Amino acid sequence: MKIVIASHNKGKISEYQKLLGDKFEVVSCYQLGFTDDPEETGATFEENAFIKAKAVFDFCHLPSLADDSGLMVDALNGEPGVFSARYAGTHGDDKKNYTLLLENLKGETNRKAHFKTAISLITNEKVYSATGETYGEILDKPVGLGGFGYDPVFYSYDLNKSFGEATSEEKNGVSHRFKAVQNLLKIIEKDADNGLIG
Repeated sequence: MKIVIASHNKGKISEYQKLLGDKFEVVSCYQLGFTDDPEETGATFEENAFIKAKAVFDFCHLPSLADDSGLMVDALNGEPGVFSARYAGTHGDDKKNYTLLLENLKGETNRKAHFKTAISLITNEKVYSATGETYGEILDKPVGLGGFGYDPVFYSYDLNKSFGEATSEEKNGVSHRFKAVQNLLKIIEKDADNGLIG
């Protein structure tokens, strides 16, 4: 089955190719000519994931998968949350986003945080939804050059290092996106066993 990833984020698409590539033919929506950037007007990760997946599905009529992911910091009442990608006002400027986060946490002793991913997969038959979370804390400064987004300032309890220091294989094995994908696959495989999808 071909799955179209509803994202223009190269880092995210690469992760999905590694996470799903052995079970599905994974392509980006850009490869199919979809260049729009649907406005994420949802109040939750789940709503935003559905908005993006629906836009791509309506364009190509192929199984379309989107996620909305974000960092939730306890001391900031869950911020940046759904605004993680545009926290500093410019969409996708990773350095500006995590620099603002570090500024907002100056002097804060409670630095616990978690990443959350909500996935929406739309097929001809139905809409699948799944979530995943991974826990850690925010460092005082960026550590490591790998990953993307807030990875350099997020210390993973699973890995005992920042996501910025982790290899893609290490991160993919514990990440919020990995956990959401695993939960999604369980649901899909159950439907496949019951003859609900091809």
